[in-house]
Order: sequence, then C-alpha cells, then structure tokens
Amino acid sequence: MADEMVRQAQRFVNSAYGSRIGMTVTEDGQTGWNTMYALTRALQYELGISSLSNSFGPTTLSTLASKYPKLNASTVPSADFCRIIQSAMYCKGYDGGDIDGKYNSRVEAGISKLKSDMGVDGAFPGSSVEAKVFKGLLNMDAYVTVNSGSDAIRSVQRWLNGRYVKRSDFFIIPCDGHNSRDVSKSMLYAIQYELGMADGTANGVFGPGTQSGLKSHTVTVGDSSTWALLFAAAMILNRRSVSFGGFTTATQTAVEDFQLFAQLPATGKGDFSTWASLLVSYGDQSRKGAACDGVTKITPARAAALKAEGIKYVGRYLTNPSTTSLPEKEIQPGELQTIADNGLRCFPIYQTYGRDASGFNYAAGRAAGQAAINAALDHGFKPGTRIFFAVDFDALDTDVTNNVLPHFKGIHDAIEEDGLRYQIGVYGPRNVCTRVGQAGHSGASFVSDMSSGFSGNFGYPLPTDWAYDQIVTQWVGSGDGKIEIDVNIASGRDIGQNSFDKPRTAAADVRFKADYVNSMRTDIGKYMQSIGFPNEGGNRIFTHAECFDTILANDDVITAQSNRYNMRKALIQTSAYWEMRHYDLVDQAVDHAVADYHTKGIGVKRDSSTGIAQISGEVGIRAWNHGILKDYVSGTSLDPTKDADIWTMWQKVNKDNAFALQTVALIHLWSADGKAGGNNPPGGESVLRYMRLDYKESEIFQILRRYQGWGAEAEEHANKRMGLYQVFEKYNGIVRNL
Repeated sequence: MADEMVRQAQRFVNSAYGSRIGMTVTEDGQTGWNTMYALTRALQYELGISSLSNSFGPTTLSTLASKYPKLNASTVPSADFCRIIQSAMYCKGYDGGDIDGKYNSRVEAGISKLKSDMGVDGAFPGSSVEAKVFKGLLNMDAYVTVNSGSDAIRSVQRWLNGRYVKRSDFFIIPCDGHNSRDVSKSMLYAIQYELGMADGTANGVFGPGTQSGLKSHTVTVGDSSTWALLFAAAMILNRRSVSFGGFTTATQTAVEDFQLFAQLPATGKGDFSTWASLLVSYGDQSRKGAACDGVTKITPARAAALKAEGIKYVGRYLTNPSTTSLPEKEIQPGELQTIADNGLRCFPIYQTYGRDASGFNYAAGRAAGQAAINAALDHGFKPGTRIFFAVDFDALDTDVTNNVLPHFKGIHDAIEEDGLRYQIGVYGPRNVCTRVGQAGHSGASFVSDMSSGFSGNFGYPLPTDWAYDQIVTQWVGSGDGKIEIDVNIASGRDIGQNSFDKPRTAAADVRFKADYVNSMRTDIGKYMQSIGFPNEGGNRIFTHAECFDTILANDDVITAQSNRYNMRKALIQTSAYWEMRHYDLVDQAVDHAVADYHTKGIGVKRDSSTGIAQISGEVGIRAWNHGILKDYVSGTSLDPTKDADIWTMWQKVNKDNAFALQTVALIHLWSADGKAGGNNPPGGESVLRYMRLDYKESEIFQILRRYQGWGAEAEEHANKRMGLYQVFEKYNGIVRNL
C-alpha cells in the first residue's frame, strides 16, 4: 500500500541526489531496499565519501561518528542532510515532519520514539541521532512487532540493544519479535562481552573461548545475575515459555522440558550442554549420539565399532546419484543384513544431485518419490519404513516457499499414489524441516544442525518432530573397524528397520504381465496429469490411453531391444511415450509440409521430428549409422545430407512403430557413446561398458535429456521425464522380480 510521505521521500532523494549518487528509485510510495540504498548513498555523499555504496559499512559509520557524533537541531549541517533523516524516518514508519529540512519538535519526538522502540533510549538519551541509530534507521529492520511477532522476544531484543549498543562491534538489531541470524549472533556477542572479551576479540562465534567460559556459568534456581537474564533470553529466543528475569522454579521446570525435548540430561539447570543447545544449532558436540549416518559400507568390523560407540541407528543412502565419487555411498549388497545381524537398525536417506533451489520443484519431487520407492524395494526395505528425503543446501525461506514445498508435495503425491507403502521424512536445515512438516508433507525430521551457518538453522528452534539431529563428524573404531560418521542425537520418533525383505536383483527386463497393465496405465496417467497433461483434450492429438496402449502393444519389440542392448525398458518406454504425448497440431502441420516437399516438390521443409517417437530423418540416419559402425545393428548406412535418404528414413520412423522404437534404443546408445553436442553423459567405445542395467540417476537423466537435445528446455523436460521413467521402472521392476 502506497504512503504519500514515503513517495515524497523518494521524490526528494531523486531530485536532490539522483544524478550525484548514480541511482534513482521508483516513486511508488512503498518502502524497499532501493530507497534505503539511495538514502545511504545520499548520506555518504554529504559525508564526503568518494566511493559510494549501498552498504552502511565501517567507513560510513566511522566517518559519521567522527564528524557528527550526535545529529540534532544544533548540529545537523544542512537542510538536505536533515531531509535525509526525515525521509528515512518516514520509510521506517515514524513522523519526520514535513521533509522541509527542519529538525523541529516533530522530528525530535519521532527520533525519541524510534530510540525507545529500539531499546537504546537509556544508552542514547534525548532526541539526537547517533551514528548507530542512523545505521539502524537506514535498513529494513522493524522495531515493533510484525507478522505476529512475540512480545517476549521483542523484550529480549530491546534489552540486548540497550545493554550492548555501545560496544564497538554490536549494532542495533531488529525488535520485531522474531529470532533471526542477527539476533542469534547478538546473543553470542553478549555472552562474550559478559565473559570479559575485549572489542575486537569478541566475534559472535561459538568458539573454544566462549565454550570454555560458559562451562563456569551454570545458572540455577535463585540466580538473578546477568547470566540468568542471558539464559532466560536464550530460552525465549528458542520459543520456550519463561519469564525474562531471574532463574525461578518455573524456569527450572521449563528447562527440564527443553532438556527432555532435546535429549539432554534433565538436570533443570542452565548447564553447558543446555547453553550450547540454546545458542548454536549443533549444541554440545561432545555429546554421544545413538544414531549416525555416513557414506561408508557397514562391515561386521565397522558395525562392532559403532555398537561400542553406543550407536543403535544407522542412516544409509538408497542411491548414489554420482558416477565418480563416494563409491560406497549407496547401500551395498549384503550390507543391510550385516546391520541387522549386528543388532543395529537402518534408516534410509534419499538424496538427488540437486544442490540448489533450481533442483527442487513439483515434477522433480514426483520423480524423487517414485525413485525412492523403487530403490527401497530394490534394497528390501519393508512397508512402513520412513525414507528421509534430503534438502542439502542453504535454502532461504523464499526457496522453501517456491521450491522445497512444491517438491515435497510431489514426493507426498508419489508416496500416496503408491498406497502409502513408505513414510516420508525430511532431511535439511531447521526451517526446511519445520515448514515441510507444517505443510503436512513429512512426519519426522532429520535435522542438518551440523551446518550451523545455514540461514535455515541460525535463529530457528529445533523442529518439534525431530527424529535425528546431526551434530558433528568424527572417526570411530580402529583397524578394519575404523569409520567416519556424522553423529546424530536420536529422539526415538524414528527407529529405522532391523528386518528386511530379499533385495530385488538387477535382472534383465521381461515381457510385461497383463495383471499390472491397468495399474501402470492409471499411475502414468496420474503423473502426467500432475505435470499438466490431462488424459485427453487440450491441444495434444493423442490421448494418454492411445499413447500408453501403443507402448504396451509394442512390448515385445521394446523387451527385445532392452535385452539386446543391456538397456532398461523404461528408457525406451519413457522417450517414446513422452514424444507421442507431446504431438500436436503444429507438429502434424509440419509433417504434412515435409511430405509435400518430398512428394510434390512444394515448400522448403525437408525434414521434421515425426512418428510416435518424434525422430527426424537426419537423426534416425545418424543413430542407425552409429549403430552399424559399432556393430549394434546390421544395415546399410544412409547419407544424412541427401534428400532421398532423409525421406527414406523419415517414412520408416513415421509409419513403422516397431522400427521407430528400435531407433529410440539406437539413439540412446548413440547418446551413451558420446553423441556430439554438449554436456555428454559417460561415453566410450563399448556399449557393454556404458549402457548398463544399473545406471545412476544422473546417467538416466543425461540419456533422457540428450534424446531431446541440450539447453534449458531439454533440461526442464528431462526433469519431468525422470518421473515418468520411475513409474515405468516401478512396474517393470515388479514384473521382472515375480
């Protein structure tokens, strides 16, 4: 909503400084960072700083403090300088007078109110603007509760500002009733100051000096010192219901509740381990955990080492998306039985190759959900097992909203449509875990608290549904039993599994069974609908049923190609179904134009992607030529530059479905062998080496992507094809393991 005084502030900074500070702002009456940046640059200009910046950094602060320690009616150097203050006040929601360059009683009252809201009116009495107050004025922090902020948290924020604002490295934090990275870091500064650390030594990091100092500052009932206040503040920032004051019996009860929740010894005291859990996500890293996760195979010797360390639950990965690193990351053959035989339990983790927000979306979530189901069945995990799906990057809150939540909706839909055979968990930072759980997309959290600097960990409480809390990496055992693990605290909300079905084998695919046709038809239809393809209608020529029935009608051909080339049927099925499903009126018109060119001499369109698998004459020729050269197939090579040869191949892939499906397999072989054209998947001389039944997900993705080509659209479509592949593979896997 536009504010007229903010609009006037924007008009002022544009007219007075726009050409001098290298930027103008939109005069829309809405406060935003660009307006604050412009006002910051205007201030720097007035201070004589030659290199202007959007940041109110050390140079701006020190120059301002040196020239004008207190800005007021007597010291403000010019009318425009005063207007900068007045404009900033309106952008922060305070009365700044008429933006007339006069530091009058209205400005004084507004500044006094601002400093009171900040909590610094005791440290900086009166109505002057001190340098740190000016810095706080030129940002987007709020100093009143917003978005259902907590009054208790705001009390802590104001107290921290008032007590420590005169320390050189402590800057005014928001007083909005919400914990955050800046607020949490201010707590560490406060503790370091109270430990006697000098300015320049205190750094807001939970390092050895801070930890050592806290060990001698346990607080108990009756303590009313500053340490008791700091402990109460830490409890409040972790959303624990205590009074901001001395350590009372009520505080003791709340501490016991927190300790039980966090799996700490329930002493009821503010001891070091409790301090640590309140102040930093990983807490006291000397704690023993009952769980671990790792990327190394659990052998009998390693299992013994884990048991000796007190480990009960072991997290292992269902798949390894990488083809080159961590060869034991995926659960190895016989490993689950070793885990069970040694009295341990396993909880499975599914992680894709997505390490930023772009890898997370609804379609990718659907693919991940089905891929995890397939992998869990392959390894022998029984129904009821909880699979923890990983979000292993520093997801901002906007990333959670726009990417992670739709991704987990996709996972949830895939698991639900599979009959809820498996449960869903989420691995990630605290904010990710909390929000995915609140959205109803997971039932337990595996918290990556070891990544304490992640924006989703710093300032967020431990999720209420946490099952495993990852706190430190360490080596345990010796000799053959030596193993590196991530130590996890276990809450008991998930206990993994200690009994497993017989693993499914990587056997060759077989002809499909009629008993499963209707289920596969339904599942594929649901997946395609979920990514925007209704079963019929729209601008596509072929319905879902027509595409699916065409694939099934050619099951003997597809099975033969799969067996001949050591290739999963799902690769051929996915590419053919996807292309046929996309065929529309434009494609049909182009096909007619190609036919006219070759049969009537009309037009210039000599080739097009055609037939059920949308293969062009040229691509078909090159794939067959490659296959003939490699002795994958027999035949006569054609010339992809000659019209007659293009027309010969075009007609075959257009009219002969069996031939087209055989060509799909040859295109995949060509891709696997390193088809020219950017971002090749693994390539080489031998198909037996590179076309395998145990392709990693990244390899499957590249083969599917390369069928279409390269570029943004091919990447986007390959992400969606992955979900389709996993549905085909689900049913192929069932049938070949009957």
